[in-house]
Amino acid sequence: GLMEYRGVYTRTGQEIFRKGPFKQGTNNVGEFLALVHGLAVLKQQNSLLPIYTDSVNAMAWVKAGKAKTRLEPRPENAVLFDLIARAEKWLADNRYSTRIMKWQTEAWGEIPADFGRK
Repeated sequence: GLMEYRGVYTRTGQEIFRKGPFKQGTNNVGEFLALVHGLAVLKQQNSLLPIYTDSVNAMAWVKAGKAKTRLEPRPENAVLFDLIARAEKWLADNRYSTRIMKWQTEAWGEIPADFGRK
C-alpha cells in the first residue's frame, strides 16, 4: 500500500519534515527512512535532541547501517529503494551522537509522528 513518513517535534507537534506517500512501501522502511532523515537534520542543526521511534526494527537497521527489508524491488517502489540506498550511504559516511530512543506507546500513547491510522 501507500507509505509516508515524517518527523515531528514532540513538545509542540510541529512537523519538521514529511515525505511521501510512496507506493509499495512498508512501515519498517518508512520508520528507517524517517530515522535517518531525522539524524541528518539534527546533525545539520548541531542539535542535541534525541529521536524517538516506536519501531524496534528500524532502530536495529540504523544500528546495522542497513535496511534489512524483505520488500521486493518493483518499478512502483524504485524511488523507495533509491532513498534506502541514500540513507544507507549517509549512515556509512556520517558519525552522529544523537540518541535513538524507544517510544513507550503503552505509557505515552501513540507517537506524534504517526498519522493516527492504527
